Amino acid sequence: MAAAAASSSTPAAVREMQRDLESQANALSKIQKDISKNHQVRKQYTIQVGENELVLKELELVNDEANVYKLIGPVLVKQDLAEAKANVKKRIEYISAELKRMDRALKDLEEKQNSKKESVCSSSCYYFWFYWQVS
Repeated sequence: MAAAAASSSTPAAVREMQRDLESQANALSKIQKDISKNHQVRKQYTIQVGENELVLKELELVNDEANVYKLIGPVLVKQDLAEAKANVKKRIEYISAELKRMDRALKDLEEKQNSKKESVCSSSCYYFWFYWQVS
């Protein structure tokens, strides 16, 4: 009687372990997708910082009497040189702050990924051990 009860609950236990393992693997996959997205955004921010630093260098080369224009939609609008420099510096500061925030988020996600990998690995080892024991 006890053997029959154990054998009938064994397939249910195996299915439950499979569901748990699949759930953990899906969570790991989601974390990896988030890491990939964050790396793409970080790459875009890095490019933007580089572009803005080049613009700032160009503005530093311009003499104080030169005309500076800003493209707003299809229209070129005259802009004060000091204002243009200040705007570019603010943009660099903002994007740099976003890069730092992104780095912290990536670090957290990578720690979650490592933790989840360990969890998936130990669960899968236990699952295969258990499956081997009942087979």
